[in-house]
Amino acid sequence: MSFINYASREINCKIVYYGPGLCGKTTNLQFVYQKTAADAKGKMISLATETERTLFFDFLPLALGEIRGFKTRFHLYTVPGQVFYDASRKLILKGVDGVVFVADSQEERMEANIESVENLRINLTEQGYDLDKIPYVVQYNKRDLPNVVSVEELRKELNPTNVPDFEACATTGEGVFETLKAVAKLILVDLKKGK
Repeated sequence: MSFINYASREINCKIVYYGPGLCGKTTNLQFVYQKTAADAKGKMISLATETERTLFFDFLPLALGEIRGFKTRFHLYTVPGQVFYDASRKLILKGVDGVVFVADSQEERMEANIESVENLRINLTEQGYDLDKIPYVVQYNKRDLPNVVSVEELRKELNPTNVPDFEACATTGEGVFETLKAVAKLILVDLKKGK
């Protein structure tokens, strides 16, 4: 549910990075933030309690152009990874325009990935969204580690609908911007359709 600010002539879009605990959601956002020009981004805000953390910042990409004379400002959020923070996850998904699912490629994290995708689908449904109908991409993070599951297996388990997906190593930035650009383009296509 993009928000239009007529005074600043901006369309504000919300992208949520979703995935299991310690999969690299925060690392993705930190990399994007560090590489975004200072005059194009807002402050990075970390809402942290003793046991959970949510990051947020907004930026105005200059290369993506305008829609009907409006610039597009993207607001990026992470959700806390642990399932017992479900209430926070649901709240952060409110008004979402696009989702990036960050999967941890390590073998021992496969079950947590599957559980997190199912949780995402349920939480979106409760908010009135359908994962198959909103801009959605999947990122297979931590591809640099030795004990990773093959991309084919990850696709089979986590991306049965064949949405755009990317291999990544968020610590080095590999695949980070490709993932973000893909979800941003899908959101822009939706906006141009007048959704």
